[in-house]
Amino acid sequence: MKQKKNLFARRAFTLIELLVVILILAILAALIVPRVVGRTGDAKRAKAASDIATLSSLLSQYRLDTDAFPTTEDGLYALRVQPADAQNWRGPYTSKDIPPDPWGNEYVYESPGPNGEDFLIISYGSDGAPGGEGEAADITSE
Repeated sequence: MKQKKNLFARRAFTLIELLVVILILAILAALIVPRVVGRTGDAKRAKAASDIATLSSLLSQYRLDTDAFPTTEDGLYALRVQPADAQNWRGPYTSKDIPPDPWGNEYVYESPGPNGEDFLIISYGSDGAPGGEGEAADITSE
């Protein structure tokens, strides 16, 4: 009489097969992780540039309503709270708080800008100080 094959028989992986898979995953991680970790500085710089572009757009809307940009003393918070001297203010121009830059520092706002521009927004980069190179370089609205 023939024996019935168990259709539900389980077949397990051997220890060697598992070790090979773990080794392959470790090699892939060793190749990929340094590239991903090295890109965090680039991502922070891109986030700061995006924030500055958004704030610039909000300031343009503020100017359309009030016929002037906020003063340096009023700062970017004029987008959230009406300054005493702002006529026709129709804000708040953003429902969110003014974000810090990706390194946790406040964006610097000057109006008028030092080179004659309407305004200047600056993130001083990772070092939080003017100047610098690489990840510590300034990011501006110019």
